[in-house]
Amino acid sequence: MAQKLKLKKGDKVIVTAGRDKGKRGEILKMLRTQNKALVGGVNVVKRHTKASQAGPGGINTKELPIAISNIAIEDPKDGKPTRVGFKELKDGRKVRFAKRSGEVIDV
Repeated sequence: MAQKLKLKKGDKVIVTAGRDKGKRGEILKMLRTQNKALVGGVNVVKRHTKASQAGPGGINTKELPIAISNIAIEDPKDGKPTRVGFKELKDGRKVRFAKRSGEVIDV
Protein backbone atom coordinates (compact mmCIF):
# COMPACT_ATOMS: atom_id res chain seq x y z
CA MET A 1 0.00 0.00 0.00
CA ALA A 2 1.21 3.51 -0.81
CA GLN A 3 2.51 5.60 2.05
CA LYS A 4 0.99 8.97 3.03
CA LEU A 5 3.55 11.63 2.15
CA LYS A 6 4.03 15.23 3.28
CA LEU A 7 5.06 16.44 -0.18
CA LYS A 8 2.76 17.30 -3.09
CA LYS A 9 2.97 18.02 -6.78
CA GLY A 10 3.94 21.66 -7.28
CA ASP A 11 6.02 21.99 -4.08
CA LYS A 12 9.37 23.77 -4.32
CA VAL A 13 12.06 21.41 -3.03
CA ILE A 14 15.83 21.27 -2.45
CA VAL A 15 17.93 18.13 -3.00
CA THR A 16 19.71 17.20 0.25
CA ALA A 17 21.76 14.18 -0.89
CA GLY A 18 23.26 12.65 -4.00
CA ARG A 19 25.06 14.03 -7.03
CA ASP A 20 22.51 16.87 -7.43
CA LYS A 21 22.81 18.04 -3.81
CA GLY A 22 21.85 21.69 -3.44
CA LYS A 23 19.79 21.89 -6.64
CA ARG A 24 16.29 23.32 -6.45
CA GLY A 25 13.23 22.38 -8.44
CA GLU A 26 9.51 21.85 -8.46
CA ILE A 27 7.84 18.48 -8.01
CA LEU A 28 6.31 17.47 -11.35
CA LYS A 29 4.92 14.10 -10.29
CA MET A 30 4.74 12.01 -7.12
CA LEU A 31 5.31 8.24 -7.34
CA ARG A 32 3.85 7.17 -3.99
CA THR A 33 4.19 3.42 -4.50
CA GLN A 34 7.94 3.79 -5.14
CA ASN A 35 8.48 6.58 -2.55
CA LYS A 36 9.96 8.77 -5.27
CA ALA A 37 9.27 12.13 -6.88
CA LEU A 38 9.96 13.56 -10.32
CA VAL A 39 11.62 16.96 -9.81
CA GLY A 40 12.16 19.40 -12.68
CA GLY A 41 15.84 19.97 -13.54
CA VAL A 42 17.10 17.37 -11.06
CA ASN A 43 18.56 13.90 -11.75
CA VAL A 44 18.81 14.61 -15.48
CA VAL A 45 20.27 11.79 -17.60
CA LYS A 46 21.01 11.29 -21.29
CA ARG A 47 19.54 8.39 -23.22
CA HIS A 48 20.98 7.29 -26.56
CA THR A 49 18.12 6.06 -28.73
CA LYS A 50 18.33 4.17 -31.97
CA ALA A 51 16.31 5.44 -34.93
CA SER A 52 13.07 3.57 -35.62
CA GLN A 53 9.79 4.07 -37.43
CA ALA A 54 8.44 5.78 -34.32
CA GLY A 55 11.01 8.59 -34.52
CA PRO A 56 14.57 9.63 -35.20
CA GLY A 57 17.46 8.49 -33.06
CA GLY A 58 19.71 10.74 -31.06
CA ILE A 59 20.65 11.74 -27.57
CA ASN A 60 17.64 12.65 -25.44
CA THR A 61 17.74 14.16 -21.96
CA LYS A 62 15.11 13.40 -19.36
CA GLU A 63 14.56 13.56 -15.63
CA LEU A 64 14.46 10.40 -13.56
CA PRO A 65 12.65 10.08 -10.22
CA ILE A 66 14.57 10.83 -7.02
CA ALA A 67 13.94 9.24 -3.62
CA ILE A 68 11.83 11.42 -1.33
CA SER A 69 14.33 10.84 1.47
CA ASN A 70 16.82 12.90 -0.57
CA ILE A 71 14.63 15.99 -0.96
CA ALA A 72 13.32 18.57 1.49
CA ILE A 73 10.67 21.21 1.03
CA GLU A 74 11.88 24.80 0.68
CA ASP A 75 10.94 27.14 3.54
CA PRO A 76 8.67 29.89 2.16
CA LYS A 77 10.31 32.49 4.42
CA ASP A 78 14.07 32.04 3.86
CA GLY A 79 14.36 29.39 1.11
CA LYS A 80 16.30 26.87 3.21
CA PRO A 81 15.37 23.17 3.57
CA THR A 82 12.80 22.43 6.25
CA ARG A 83 10.66 19.64 7.60
CA VAL A 84 6.89 19.66 7.31
CA GLY A 85 4.30 19.50 10.05
CA PHE A 86 0.51 19.64 10.17
CA LYS A 87 -1.72 21.94 12.21
CA GLU A 88 -5.34 23.02 12.30
CA LEU A 89 -6.25 26.64 11.73
CA LYS A 90 -8.98 28.42 13.69
CA ASP A 91 -11.41 27.95 10.80
CA GLY A 92 -10.95 24.16 11.04
CA ARG A 93 -8.71 23.61 7.98
CA LYS A 94 -5.79 21.20 8.32
CA VAL A 95 -2.70 22.75 6.68
CA ARG A 96 0.99 21.98 6.27
CA PHE A 97 3.53 24.30 7.86
CA ALA A 98 7.32 24.68 7.76
CA LYS A 99 8.84 23.57 11.06
CA ARG A 100 11.81 25.91 10.54
CA SER A 101 9.84 29.18 10.46
CA GLY A 102 6.28 28.16 11.37
CA GLU A 103 5.07 29.60 8.05
CA VAL A 104 1.99 27.94 6.48
CA ILE A 105 2.84 26.16 3.20
CA ASP A 106 -0.70 25.49 1.95
CA VAL A 107 -2.68 28.58 1.04
